[in-house]
Amino acid sequence: MPAQLPGLARLEPADGAYFGVNLDWGHDSAAAVSRRMGHTPVVWVQFVSFPLDDGARANLDAFIDQVASVHGMALITLEPSGGLSTVTDAAIADFAARVAGYAARGVPCFVRFAHEMNGSWYAWSQQPAAYVGAFRRVAAAVHAATPYAAMIWAPNYGAGYPFSGGRYQARARSAAFKALDTDRDGVLTEADDPYAPYYPGDDAVDWVGMSLYHWGNAHPWGENEVPERGAFMNRLTGRYDGLNGDESAVPDFYADYVVGHDKPLAITETAALYDTARPGPSEVSVKSAWWSQVFSAAVHRRFPRMRMINWFEWHKREAEVGAVIDWRISANPKLLPLLDELPTGWLRFAP
Repeated sequence: MPAQLPGLARLEPADGAYFGVNLDWGHDSAAAVSRRMGHTPVVWVQFVSFPLDDGARANLDAFIDQVASVHGMALITLEPSGGLSTVTDAAIADFAARVAGYAARGVPCFVRFAHEMNGSWYAWSQQPAAYVGAFRRVAAAVHAATPYAAMIWAPNYGAGYPFSGGRYQARARSAAFKALDTDRDGVLTEADDPYAPYYPGDDAVDWVGMSLYHWGNAHPWGENEVPERGAFMNRLTGRYDGLNGDESAVPDFYADYVVGHDKPLAITETAALYDTARPGPSEVSVKSAWWSQVFSAAVHRRFPRMRMINWFEWHKREAEVGAVIDWRISANPKLLPLLDELPTGWLRFAP
């Protein structure tokens, strides 16, 4: 189990970055993906409905069994799909006790509560006061339960904010709308800060995180396209101005939250879109170009506190593009050499 070292956040490695995967647990397993990759990821991601019901508890326990079998760490994404009012003290206590039990088994846990809260597509979206209050209550219980659990705050990348038209967007003249109108001009636009109103506070947040995918080079998404050079780094730092337009209004997430708040960074989800039914560049061309950006030596040097990167290892239908997308790196043997070309000594795998 990782030591709690002075000066580091909970579960932060003293050096390097954890390599993890977000796996389709219904059709794959930790053992199988490790065999295919020739490396065993150290972080494994699972989504679970919250509050936990009997089915969610069973799925979570089975997930932890697999993580324990490969000596890994768990990243549990809690989804309060019934809304933030369902995040009761009893539900929080139940979850915190389970996390403590998992840690006692030797499985440290990262907890990503209500991710992408700045979007407009989840029941917990765009409710900054309620979200911050719920996150802080979950964090307090998890922190009290065990030192081997860490809270991850993970908004959606801010380009396109406030994501107008979503089912759960903040209503005009509501208290949430007023809190999100950071420039006080009476409207929500890309000029408003897409991150700050949702930040729960340094005492509650151990890690900051973000999902950064390659969906294509320009909207509308869905075409097989080799990623633009520098897209990953530029989006993380609010400097993107390319084929998809000028996104430089987005704040520099790394400077503001990793450096500014002294927190380690987790790329909680990443991958490159590939539709096997579409023409265009090859799967190897598309995915290797994105992989080489995310795992480049330049990224390692530029972002020294990037401490976790999780690949989205799924083959699934994506409603945004109306197609089945293969995000996986391990299913194509021609892509597996990428794992052996990673910067030496940077990424950490399971023992």
